[in-house]
Amino acid sequence: MSEQNFPERRRRVRAEARRSVSAILDAAVQVLRERPQATVEDIATAAGLSRQTVYAHFPSRDALVAAVYQRMTDEVLAALDEARLDEGPAPEALLRLLRVSWGAFDRYPALPPPPGAADVELHQPIFDRLTRLIVRGQRAGEFDPDAAPGWLFAATVALGHAGWAEVAAGRMSAADAADAVQAGILRVYGAKQPTA
Repeated sequence: MSEQNFPERRRRVRAEARRSVSAILDAAVQVLRERPQATVEDIATAAGLSRQTVYAHFPSRDALVAAVYQRMTDEVLAALDEARLDEGPAPEALLRLLRVSWGAFDRYPALPPPPGAADVELHQPIFDRLTRLIVRGQRAGEFDPDAAPGWLFAATVALGHAGWAEVAAGRMSAADAADAVQAGILRVYGAKQPTA
């Protein structure tokens, strides 16, 4: 093989690796949503790859779950940026944030955090965006000015998880739970329901 072919070969290998990682993560999301205890072999089969290929990219199941969490976080952050949380009345921006977050609940499996990852770390980028929104709403008189932003964030996460647990248990539809979570969070924030 001539040296001129090496850069092209490296590009092909990198492109193939990206496709494999994408296929693995797509399969992991699907399989883990249905069976949270699924094995790496189950995920490899769903991805149409060998177990060795999965382990070449993710040295352990925990590393694979961490990559699923990272993918979810990246998608949520991109969607939150698209939702323009710094624009418009704060209660309307809060509802946009909740719709984005609920969509992530719907698309991604409910998994325990990867070992060694604190819940705070996983939520920190979302915490930062929500805290800016809370402070903006409090300054504008749209949210309760006496509520600590950290408390409002914790209540938001807790209500979201509670709503999704009701869906997972079959006690509520996703639409009803989303409505209940939104209404509850607006009450906790001391905000009025925006008019349509």
